[in-house]
Amino acid sequence: MKYYLIAGERSGDFHASHLMRELRQQDPEAEFRGWGGDMMQAQGSTLVHHYQEMAIMGFWEAATSILKFRGYLKECQRDIEAYQPDVIILVDYAGFNMRVAKFAKQQGLKVFYYISPKIWAWNQGRVHKVKALVDKMFVILPFEADFYQRFDYKVDYIGNPTVDAIAEHVPSTDFHQRNNLDPARPIIAVLPGSRKQEIEEMLYEMTAIIPPFLDYQFVVAGVTNLDRNYYANFERNNVRIVFEQTYDLLTHAKAALVTSGTATLETALFNVPQVVCYRTSAVSYAIGKAVIKVPYISLVNLIAGKEVVKELIQGDFNSRNLVTELKKVLQDEEFIAQQKAGYAELQEKLGRNNAAKKAAELMVGYLKK
Repeated sequence: MKYYLIAGERSGDFHASHLMRELRQQDPEAEFRGWGGDMMQAQGSTLVHHYQEMAIMGFWEAATSILKFRGYLKECQRDIEAYQPDVIILVDYAGFNMRVAKFAKQQGLKVFYYISPKIWAWNQGRVHKVKALVDKMFVILPFEADFYQRFDYKVDYIGNPTVDAIAEHVPSTDFHQRNNLDPARPIIAVLPGSRKQEIEEMLYEMTAIIPPFLDYQFVVAGVTNLDRNYYANFERNNVRIVFEQTYDLLTHAKAALVTSGTATLETALFNVPQVVCYRTSAVSYAIGKAVIKVPYISLVNLIAGKEVVKELIQGDFNSRNLVTELKKVLQDEEFIAQQKAGYAELQEKLGRNNAAKKAAELMVGYLKK
């Protein structure tokens, strides 16, 4: 069968690539085409565009890029018409993908959604549009199935693919040596995100608090979809950059500063004490604050249903608060124990479900009916 997948950011590329691997196990004749990144391409997808070209963070930034997005949408529609897939698989990235879903339904094409758009966080009324446009929804957070059930929309909860990816990870035995790190000094992991825009908002602040932590080494998780030379602006004596080694970095970290996103969940699953950080433009923040309907921004707190990790958002994300909270997750044993107890509850809620495999089995089964 022919599969058309659309992932608009790095985490979507990662999860879509694992899904593709499992789809091929269920359907050896599978053909893949779509929008994504290097990991999808490595699994055999013909890429129409790389997600890097579409990486926008924030409500205001998205609004000011509307002409660019319209152009991409028209191109995507033409490409889908020409390819005529058996199914379109949308991966998160709601602003673009819901428009694709509308077009696909008009063309009589099947639409599956892998990793629900976060409509439970804002504009919950969009669930009616999802019901009308999406044939099958595959969700990865425990509370999402309950959310959709309130609107009489049956979805498939498949477990969380991040749990599976971490369980499959084999730690490197030469991490310090390979990256010229001091094995005697504890590591503070810095996870600033994967989009240039968010990194610029986060990384200068995250690495400006070195003086109180000279006994530690700050190690930044870099990504190769950005120019390596870009990261040179942040590298100094006590700040090192490692590329495409986030899981090995978390394996060896004593604590972490993490930009809100999937990385907060990854850090928790590695049992690393963390401080969650987030900042966007003033206009985007004002809009977001007005429309977002959930009490937290980090996946850790959302899944747990309570504050497990401290969130430093917008004005609270500053050097003084960073120093205070980082000292807690490094030195306050009671605070650390409390956070790790929250992590244990989180892991119990998520379980282990082989999410990509389960999703692939369900998808192929639905398509063959």
